[in-house]
Amino acid sequence: MNEKESAADFVRTIIAEDLASGKHKSIVTRFPPEPNGYLHVGHAKAICLDFGVAAEFNGRCHLRFDDTNPSKEEQHYIDAIKEDVTWLGFDWGEHLYHASDYFDQLYDWACHLIREGLAYVEEQSAEDMRKNRGDLQNPGVNSPFRDRPVEESLDLFARMRAGEFENGAKILRAKIDMASPNMVLRDPAIYRIQHRTHPRTGDTWCIYPMYDFAHGQSDAIEGITHSLCTMEFENHRPLYDWFTTNLPVPAVPRQYEFARLNLSYTMTSKRKLKKLVDEGVVNSWDDPRMPTLSGMRRRGFTPAAIRNFCATIGVKRTEGTVDFSLLESILRDDLNDVAHRRMAVLKPLKVVIENWPEGHVEMVEAMNHPGKPELGTREIPFCGELWIEQDDFREEAPRKYFRLKPGQEVRFRYGYYLACSGFETDESGQVNLVRCTYDPESKGGNTEDGRKVKGTIHWVSAQHAVDSEVRLYDHLFREIQPGANGDFMDDLNPDSLTTASAKLEPALASVGVGEVVQFERSGYFCMDRDGTADKPVFNRTVALRDSWAKLEKKLNKQQAEGAK
Repeated sequence: MNEKESAADFVRTIIAEDLASGKHKSIVTRFPPEPNGYLHVGHAKAICLDFGVAAEFNGRCHLRFDDTNPSKEEQHYIDAIKEDVTWLGFDWGEHLYHASDYFDQLYDWACHLIREGLAYVEEQSAEDMRKNRGDLQNPGVNSPFRDRPVEESLDLFARMRAGEFENGAKILRAKIDMASPNMVLRDPAIYRIQHRTHPRTGDTWCIYPMYDFAHGQSDAIEGITHSLCTMEFENHRPLYDWFTTNLPVPAVPRQYEFARLNLSYTMTSKRKLKKLVDEGVVNSWDDPRMPTLSGMRRRGFTPAAIRNFCATIGVKRTEGTVDFSLLESILRDDLNDVAHRRMAVLKPLKVVIENWPEGHVEMVEAMNHPGKPELGTREIPFCGELWIEQDDFREEAPRKYFRLKPGQEVRFRYGYYLACSGFETDESGQVNLVRCTYDPESKGGNTEDGRKVKGTIHWVSAQHAVDSEVRLYDHLFREIQPGANGDFMDDLNPDSLTTASAKLEPALASVGVGEVVQFERSGYFCMDRDGTADKPVFNRTVALRDSWAKLEKKLNKQQAEGAK
């Protein structure tokens, strides 16, 4: 599928109207992640919107790290975020910024609010502040420090900056309205004390601005015209506007909210994703089961598929849950166009060709992509012992089963027609060997008598097979909305990862890390960095639709209903 053109939405309509009216001569957006974790698929929607509209309207988009909380932020998160944004296909150019760039200015503006009687130093305990804040039914109670003299608050604030007080001893609060029906406006915190080393500013500061204070002012400093954020910040917009109204900012940006991405069977809270990493539920932030962009990249997702997905779901203000299958469908469409085809057997069952010339190895020609002859061909060894999928043989099979069974002839892809002449079982009754005869005149699916067979299966030469670990991934969570009915950890899928000892055709040994290929009839798989030259490791990116599995399920259901 070609990358979709972004349809008009309310954000693009607003921007177009602002440009047409002359409100703005050009637009400036920003993507402002906090570097306290890795980006996930929900961030991809914001990235595509922020950078996308800037490109569409000949504006620019900034990448700005809102690094105002040194207790949670680390340099390796900053590096990972840069890598993810670049991988997704976007470029901030010269416009890389950090909220920490503005710490001096933000401090001066906080002092301005104090001097204007719009902020004060608070000394209540956190517990008392929570108690006195009220709730949606009851107004809050004014702090006993709310009316302290301006000079006293200025002095205390300066001493906070100088490091005289311990963490939590004092905060700076905006003086707005403790009776406001919007809880965000009930004298929110502006600065808190944190004696922590900052990734960029080191120990220069021991007080740090709160997000709500730093964010809007950073937008103003950078000349952001359209500050796009998700709906959970809708209640924060009056506070955003209060700060820009009451401060001598160089520009007055406007905040607009859109619905965040909710994906079925997926958790996108960075705090909860970090818990999965810290408790060893997953191996790392880039575990292929994780919805992080680095995890999706490792699993084999393409940037184009993610961008197309974001374009498909669009930009709305109404919250909803998008089915994960839509993302998988878009991914299949993209990979179908670009992925080379290869043969791999995930559940090996040996086939012996009884009439094959002893020791003979024959090279058969296979297309790298059936729809793109320009991608060329490859040669695959075919010999007297082959591996096939266990599911491609049935001792007893229903009428519409066209794969290998006693007395039935099937085509071995790119090779010959083989007919099952017998089979062997182990002590448990499990089939462990199938015996066949081949028609020497049937190479490539053509015979002198013109007969056709309905079944075609894939295979790998037993003599030339490459041993591999194949990791088969399922949803990390069993529930559509993890945690909706309790602790999200209770919804973990114990079968989110299974492994298979696979047999691969020789060409798969040379696949590069991160490269995605299609295992014919199985799905799309990505070479993982854990592999070696002797034993590569492949991650299943997404499965193919299995028509037989669906048919068999339907037939079994019909049989069950007929037995009633």
